[in-house]
Amino acid sequence: MSVIFCRKERAAHPYFIEYLGAYVYTPQELCYAIYNHPLLAMDGFISRNLIDFIRDELDMGFAALKMERWMKSGENPDELIFIFLQEAEYYSGTEINRLRQKVSALRKLPPLEYAKKKADSLMEFKQYGKAIAGYEKILESPLSERADSSFVGKVWNNLGACHARIFQFGKALDAYDKAYLLLKDTEVLKRIYYLTRLRPDIQLKERYQSIVTEEKKEAWDKEFQQAEEASAQSEAIQKLDELFGRDPVKRMEGAGQVLETWKQEYRGMA
Repeated sequence: MSVIFCRKERAAHPYFIEYLGAYVYTPQELCYAIYNHPLLAMDGFISRNLIDFIRDELDMGFAALKMERWMKSGENPDELIFIFLQEAEYYSGTEINRLRQKVSALRKLPPLEYAKKKADSLMEFKQYGKAIAGYEKILESPLSERADSSFVGKVWNNLGACHARIFQFGKALDAYDKAYLLLKDTEVLKRIYYLTRLRPDIQLKERYQSIVTEEKKEAWDKEFQQAEEASAQSEAIQKLDELFGRDPVKRMEGAGQVLETWKQEYRGMA
């Protein structure tokens, strides 16, 4: 996460945002995190612990008091986001209204679409275990039976990407197989082929034999080799990000972002 610092004072005890795998030390950093990742700030992110941090560590007692009163009122919890942003005075009124519109639009999404955006965001920030749980919940929902096949296919694809990134190649193959049956997308088929390169015991299913031509194999082998060469001096997970990190229909923003540490990776698996 990239943040512009606007004041020198830093919290003695920073607040850890697990969603981003980052600590925040200043009001500006917290504003930046909320404003640029609204899905982070929705659904319980602003807790009593965070309000305590805002009051005690960021020296924003009045903001914390307003937030506490609003929380006790039981009214729309999304308003807590805007109370903090207004009191921090880091973003203009126009920018805050723009975020308000974005949050409102997210809330109006059908439940499964909202859930997918949440899981996609978790995957973007390497919280693979939580993303997997989110995708699986979507697929287990009775609503998924009535959802558009393209939507369900994208969920299966991204579930496969998460499994591949944490080396669960068997589960990745199963998810990609279901994604391809729904999407008929060559990019998904290519990832299935990549799994056979990463795990020699994984074989292409018979139904793919005629589709994966020698010409395709040659082109995909070349891409695979390029990814290997690009990651020769880096962690293996970076290669997996490169091979499995993109939505086949709409490429995710932030795909290819490098993991900061293996510790963060395994935290995301929990």
